[in-house]
Amino acid sequence: MIKKNLLVITLLCICFGVKAQETLLQCGKIIDTKNGKVLTNKTIVVSGKKILRVEDGFSSPGQSDKVIDLKTKTVLPGLIDMHVHIEGETNPNRYLERFTLNDADVAFNAANFAKRTLMAGFTTVRDLGGSGVNVALRNAIAKGKVPGPRIFTAEKALGTTGGHADPSNGRKKELMGDPGPKEGVVNSADDAYKAVRQRYKNGADWIKITATGGVLSVAKNGQNPQFTQEEVNAVVTAAKDYGMKVAAHAHGIEGMQRAIRAGVTTIEHGSLMDKETAALMKQYGTYLVPTITAGKYVAEKAKVKGFYPAIIVPKALEIGSKIQGMYAMAYKEGVNIAFGTDAGVFPHGENGKEFGYMVEAGMPPMETLQSATITNAKLLEMENELGQLTSGFLADIVAVDEDPTQNIHTMENVIFVMKEGVVYKQP
Repeated sequence: MIKKNLLVITLLCICFGVKAQETLLQCGKIIDTKNGKVLTNKTIVVSGKKILRVEDGFSSPGQSDKVIDLKTKTVLPGLIDMHVHIEGETNPNRYLERFTLNDADVAFNAANFAKRTLMAGFTTVRDLGGSGVNVALRNAIAKGKVPGPRIFTAEKALGTTGGHADPSNGRKKELMGDPGPKEGVVNSADDAYKAVRQRYKNGADWIKITATGGVLSVAKNGQNPQFTQEEVNAVVTAAKDYGMKVAAHAHGIEGMQRAIRAGVTTIEHGSLMDKETAALMKQYGTYLVPTITAGKYVAEKAKVKGFYPAIIVPKALEIGSKIQGMYAMAYKEGVNIAFGTDAGVFPHGENGKEFGYMVEAGMPPMETLQSATITNAKLLEMENELGQLTSGFLADIVAVDEDPTQNIHTMENVIFVMKEGVVYKQP
């Protein structure tokens, strides 16, 4: 009956020329991400979930329209972070929490982290390693049950026995067991197919592999290759069969190169990349997601006694501090760059710091903004809906106090957030 009444009202409005309510965002400046320009004095007209049009000057509202005054602000498309872990957040008790938190606890924490991420201006994220909570949270946000960014999830990351994504690392032998493809542990090409298909069954959007050792796993080596070429080839082939792309965590060169040759879409971190590997990425069109913020955070916290288990400290000190320099080299060499932070390794909501670190390393401010909008929208196959302030795109819109092309650090304090036409934060 409600749907029928709404249809009748809509038809009457059309017949009698009654205009549906629109929201007018009067913007002092907007970032034209497609053309890399800053435009002044524009009005973005939003109807429902989408941008209806962008007009010159500050348009006058109709009788039923709503006006949002952003005349002293700079307005951008909603930001996209391609590497987060929404289910948790690093703290000195993080390794104990695996044994003390139930799935329900993780879910409530994740909902809080998701809201914090949205309030920081990130209206879309790609989660690269969690559990079924990821899938449930993605669905709940999409249905409007809880506030948060649009989530593309890899669900459980894939690793090898003892590797970076082996969920039993660091446990006593009685608790280790022998996890396999169902739990995301791969030791053959056949395992790879089973693991990918299990992620598909569980509701994943992407596949993530840990192509090398990692910093924060309870294991000694942070950079050794952990998949054979045959195994990573099988992962990519299986993912392609099921319509998914592959992201590869990688610090060391050999594991990175195996993943690139297999055809992964993104390399996460890339901490120890050399020029040869950068050239290989260019050859294959692979994107680098640098996560500089996470690298700096772990290197800093490794100096705090007791913050990480002892086995992690040397890895954090060695690898974490190298990411920004590696990124500077990769950018100069012409590697494709996608914005991603590894939030969860550091506090959620501080994602905007990555912009400043990218600029420090040599990328112009406008290019950093494009990496977090049009580049990431393309990788998510949402380039016709996200990443631009233009007619027909989803009304994911954020604003900051200053022009980020003049002061990139203003991106650390987003003051207005709209997602799909709904305002979640405003001055």
